[in-house]
Amino acid sequence: MARNTPYGAFNYIVEFDNDEGLLGGFSDISGIGSEIKIAEYRNGNEKENHTRKIPGIHTASDVTGKRGIINSKKLFDWIKLARTGGPEAAQKTMKITLRDEAQQPVQSWLLRGVIPMKYTGPTLAGKGGGDVAMEEIVFSAETLEILA
Repeated sequence: MARNTPYGAFNYIVEFDNDEGLLGGFSDISGIGSEIKIAEYRNGNEKENHTRKIPGIHTASDVTGKRGIINSKKLFDWIKLARTGGPEAAQKTMKITLRDEAQQPVQSWLLRGVIPMKYTGPTLAGKGGGDVAMEEIVFSAETLEILA
């Protein structure tokens, strides 16, 4: 039976190389996407003065994850591996799975060749309050697949 209401955006899991707990939980994931570059071409003997659109290379968008800081060095070890070992040594597969209210998978986005490309630490302020120390990680991916 078809569903009439969209799924909530809050119920998801992020896994790296099939290890759900590798980097802890993310409160936000954004930027999932893919783009096909289009080349314009015109035959010299075309009767009409227009270009043809030819699909070129495709790219996966950079994905941003935000999370509260946890007491774990796994992320920083991965960043260090990317710096010292190069992309080939550090590449991982990232799977983001949207789930329904019964915790069943609805749709997954599979990113291959993922490496951390940017880290932004938290804003620390002595003003008090209950704000969580958040960090942001931007991941670069080579390819994106959508799994049903």
